[in-house]
Amino acid sequence: MAKENLPVTAAIRVLREHGVPYIARMYDYEPRGGTSKSAESLGVDEHVVIKTLVMQDETTRPLVVLMHGDCEVSTKALARHLGVKSIAPCKPDVADRHSGYQVGGTSPLGLRRAMPIYMERSIASLPRILVNGGRRGLLVEIDPTDLVRVLGPQLVDAAAGGG
Repeated sequence: MAKENLPVTAAIRVLREHGVPYIARMYDYEPRGGTSKSAESLGVDEHVVIKTLVMQDETTRPLVVLMHGDCEVSTKALARHLGVKSIAPCKPDVADRHSGYQVGGTSPLGLRRAMPIYMERSIASLPRILVNGGRRGLLVEIDPTDLVRVLGPQLVDAAAGGG
């Protein structure tokens, strides 16, 4: 499960508190490398690397979107689903303030501020996923059913092009 010298982040604490089995996967973080670089570094399909995106509606109400690493969020489809005028990514400093993490190390687990979480529906059907473990260069491999159990996200169809 946990390895020597593994950073104990808020996300790791949440996994431990909920008894979620996980495998910590460390990699060399590259600024602006995104999920393609982390997937390549770890030798996994980018589709199973789940990005955590902090976004906001037109009233600046923050929310979290979980999306496959190789897919984009259709902000129009998500806004329509939520019944709001628009959804847009938060600026990095705003996302950091809401989540308590640095962009590039944002985990959906252990967020500083409670925010609604929306997860692309197809993520739940994968056998294993990798989500950020709460710092740059750390992903945790888990069963997506555990993520759903712990976070209680609303499942949505928000991938651009149908995901």
